[in-house]
Amino acid sequence: MSAEDKIKAAAEKASGKAKETAGKVTGKDDLVAEGKADQAKGHMRAAADDAKEAAKDAADNVKDAFDK
Repeated sequence: MSAEDKIKAAAEKASGKAKETAGKVTGKDDLVAEGKADQAKGHMRAAADDAKEAAKDAADNVKDAFDK
């Protein structure tokens, strides 16, 4: 995962947590839900980037095995 992708995922999770907290404090359930959704998007972004990196590593390992 690139540094930029990590920052985007972390920012999305942090923003979502802030919205969720603000919603809880103000009693706005829609803001709580929006915050949780933003956090989920951040987690999904991180998971997708991790999967992409794992696939790249696996492909490199296969390539290395055939190059020997």
